[in-house]
Amino acid sequence: MRRAETPTGGSWRARVAGRIADIDEAAWDARAGQASAAANPFLRHRFLRALEDSGCVTPRTGWTPHHVVVEEASGALIAAAPTYVKTHSQGEYIFDHGWAEAYETAGGRYYPKLVVAVPFSPVPGPRLLADSDATRDALLTALVAETGTLGASSLHVNFCREDEWTFLGQRKLAQRTGEQFHWHNRGYDSFDAFLGDLASRKRKAVRKIGRAHV
Repeated sequence: MRRAETPTGGSWRARVAGRIADIDEAAWDARAGQASAAANPFLRHRFLRALEDSGCVTPRTGWTPHHVVVEEASGALIAAAPTYVKTHSQGEYIFDHGWAEAYETAGGRYYPKLVVAVPFSPVPGPRLLADSDATRDALLTALVAETGTLGASSLHVNFCREDEWTFLGQRKLAQRTGEQFHWHNRGYDSFDAFLGDLASRKRKAVRKIGRAHV
């Protein structure tokens, strides 16, 4: 357990948990905003634990749990990040294979890398689970320090919220952008109701595609 000083001058300690089960479920879910009606289910402690308990997320599959948390001296959790040591780029939906090739062509070793992400999901959501910039700073300091301790090539924060993306850029981390297409239900109570809003030509095309995949 490593100790350091927070940006506000108080004492905090950074801890790495090799299993999400080693972190209190209620404390994690509170930091992940699970009490909100708009909570992101992929950040739930139970979801991340299911990935580990099922064997989907293990060193054998190239996903070593390495969750970074920051605690007050009292032990109260003030910040956390779902973090993994990766030995490949599969299951991230971030296609950085070109970066890996370029890095290694230049003589470096791209893997392992440290990744803050939800495994196997491109769904955007919070990644730096903290309630203020001060505690985010403490968490980022711990993540950067852990990257160095591991000898990892780099730290990646995947599919974070825009405010986190801005925060990381302000801390001099390289920013990248991607593009997603999101479908929103405009009150349709069935697929036929959705098709009814389309022009005849498009409706026929969608139905043709559907039949081809039955």
